[in-house]
Amino acid sequence: MSSFYERYDNERVVCKLCQHYCKIKLNREGLCGINRNVGDKIDCLAYGYPSVVAIDPIEKKPLYHFLPNSKAFSIGTVGCNFRCPFCQNWRISQTANIDRGRYFSPEEIVKLAVEHRSDTIAFTYNEPTIFYPYARDIAIEAKRFGIKSIFVTNGYESKEVVVDMPNIIDGANIDLKSFNAEYYRRELGADLNRVLETIKLFKEVGIWIEITTLIVPTKNDSDRELREIAKFIVDELGRDVPWHISAFSPNYKQKSLPRTSLESLERAYRIGREAGLYYIYIGNINFKNTTECPVCSKDLIKRGVFSVTEYNLNRGRCFNCGYRLDGVFI
Repeated sequence: MSSFYERYDNERVVCKLCQHYCKIKLNREGLCGINRNVGDKIDCLAYGYPSVVAIDPIEKKPLYHFLPNSKAFSIGTVGCNFRCPFCQNWRISQTANIDRGRYFSPEEIVKLAVEHRSDTIAFTYNEPTIFYPYARDIAIEAKRFGIKSIFVTNGYESKEVVVDMPNIIDGANIDLKSFNAEYYRRELGADLNRVLETIKLFKEVGIWIEITTLIVPTKNDSDRELREIAKFIVDELGRDVPWHISAFSPNYKQKSLPRTSLESLERAYRIGREAGLYYIYIGNINFKNTTECPVCSKDLIKRGVFSVTEYNLNRGRCFNCGYRLDGVFI
C-alpha cells in the first residue's frame, strides 16, 4: 500500500507503518525485521504467515469494556519495533525467523474465526502495527461477517496507520509502559512523547481504547510515576478510559527482578482512584475484578480471572440507574 511507504532517495524507501519511520536500503529490513525494501515498495514479509493462532477470552487481551465474555480469534506474527527486556513473548517478538510452512490468506483467517464462533479478531502476541497490511485486509474481510477487530499494541503506530483505522479496527488495548522518557529510550528503544501522541490520536479518531501498565519493580513503580500515568489518562483521554495495572513476572532479560506484589498493585489502584479514574483493573495475579457503575456504584460486571461471572447491563446500561456504561457492548 503506497500510503504506508514512500521513496526517500535513490536507494532508500521510508516505511510508514510505525513511528520509527525507518529509511530502508534496498533488500534490507527495517528495525522490526519483517518489512523489506524490495525496490519500488516496502514488502511485509510476514503477510500470510502467523506464528501464533489461538482462541482467547476477550478479557485476556485485556479488554474489559469491549464485548465482555466473548471469544477473540487471536493471531500474531514475528518481529517487533520495541526491545522490551521483560517481554513474555520474546521468542516470537525478538526474532525475524518466519515459518513459511503454511500460508493463511485473510479469507482463511476469517473463515477460521467464523468456524470458532469468534466475535472479534485480535492482532496480538507481537506488535501488530508492523504487520498492519495483513491485519487490515483481515479486518476488512471480517466486517463482511459482522466480526470486529482489535489491536493489542505498544502504541507506536504511525499517524498514517491510526488515521486509516476507523471503520477497520474497532478497539485497542495500548501499553503505556512508563512515564519516563529516558526509560523508554534506554530500555525499550522508543520515544515516550510519540507514544503519548499516538494514544491521544486513537482516542481522537474514535477507536475504543483501554490502557495497560505493567508494574515493574524498581523501574516504573514509584508513586510519582504512577500519578503521572493516571493524570495523563484523566486529563488527555478521559476518566472513562479503563486502566489495567498488571503484575510483572521475571522473564527474558529481567529474570533477577522480583514479581510485582499485590500490595504494589493495590497502591497503584489507590493512586488511580485518587486521580479520578472510573475503571481500574488489576491483572496477572488471579485477581477478580468488578466493574461498578460510576454513578450509583452498583456492580455491573463481575469477573473471574478471564471470565464474566455476573452481567448486570441492560442494552449497555446500568440496571439500576440507567447510566450507559463506557465501552462497546452488545
